[in-house]
Amino acid sequence: MNTKRIYPTYTVTPKAEIALKSGHPWVYAEEITSELPEIENGSLVDVLSQKGSYLGTGFYSEKSKIRIRVLSSNANDKFDEAFFERRLRYAVNYRKTVMRDDFSCCRLIFGEADGLPGLTVDRFEKILVSQVLSFGMDKIKGIVFQLLIKILAEMGEKIDGVYERNDVAIRALEGLDEYKGWYELDDIVHPTETKTEIIENGVKYEVDFENGQKTGYFLDQKYNRLEIARLSRGKYVLDCFTHTGSFAFNALMGGAEHVTAVDVSKTAIAQAKQNAERNCFGERIDFLTADVFDLLPQLAETKKSPYDFIILDPPAFTKSRKTIRNAQGGYKEINYRAMKLLPRGGYLATCSCSHFMDNKMFEKMLQTAATEANVQLKQIEVRQQSADHPILWNVPETDYLKFYIFQVI
Repeated sequence: MNTKRIYPTYTVTPKAEIALKSGHPWVYAEEITSELPEIENGSLVDVLSQKGSYLGTGFYSEKSKIRIRVLSSNANDKFDEAFFERRLRYAVNYRKTVMRDDFSCCRLIFGEADGLPGLTVDRFEKILVSQVLSFGMDKIKGIVFQLLIKILAEMGEKIDGVYERNDVAIRALEGLDEYKGWYELDDIVHPTETKTEIIENGVKYEVDFENGQKTGYFLDQKYNRLEIARLSRGKYVLDCFTHTGSFAFNALMGGAEHVTAVDVSKTAIAQAKQNAERNCFGERIDFLTADVFDLLPQLAETKKSPYDFIILDPPAFTKSRKTIRNAQGGYKEINYRAMKLLPRGGYLATCSCSHFMDNKMFEKMLQTAATEANVQLKQIEVRQQSADHPILWNVPETDYLKFYIFQVI
């Protein structure tokens, strides 16, 4: 170490040392072997190996199972405003490069993948919507927001406000309050309205960033939706778990003959209908409020299903390894039912947004469902989340979205 250290130190197990040296930024509570010094929650601490070598510096969280979130393994780093400005610039410039014309509507900050643990920031035109899930990041979020707006302003990108969607239960594990609302920033008078319009893949959407799921809209499927459009010409499409209609609308933009959009949420269906009217899709789409687990068997019983393209975009059936077995059953059920419902030569798009349901498990589930449905799957394409949700190979948790397109024969 070339710099005199000013932070409290924690010694960790050899297992944690290996993980940190490989680039994974988390230290779990059970991996700390030294006596815990009394420090303020959210403070910066140094992490040392059993032999006393420096492994990194990160935010300490006294209540979380993830006890330390490492920011940097460079002993010469100073964790001042300039440090966070560099991190933010790197993240924003990356989006400017990979998203190009879609830069005005994308995920600007993706937590650990951008070296900013616990921080998510989505951009919806002139509105930024944030979610903070670590105590240390929560302490400095005001500085981070001001810097982010400054960086965007230098690019000619005006921001009208930052809205916080901190209404998630996981914050309680960090000792943080749950809430949502505008973050008050110097020199910015935010709107009173908590809805905004975006255009994605040529489709107009109203984004309710106060009440919508997550930050108001799922940006990670942007280019997967384009693939649906490419395959939909002349098709009769059943879009299951439609949420606000994004896959359904892309199918229509691609020339689908007709689309039925299904969701169990009346609120989601109401918003999807409004978006359909906004885009003047007319009678080429109808909406159904129903549980997909009930609907697919019901359609099979009629033996008159018109659909030759089914899209399955369910919410995450599991958010932990403990419930993965039940999740596998849920995924298999809907995929089996969809395969049985499709005619020979029909098309199936299916996905999972759960990190714990990895590609190997998902593919095994699909193969089992196909065998039981007495069909074969002809793979067209395998995709993941869009590039504004970057995957770090040394941080498996950043790799979560699996998206498969098949012809069913």
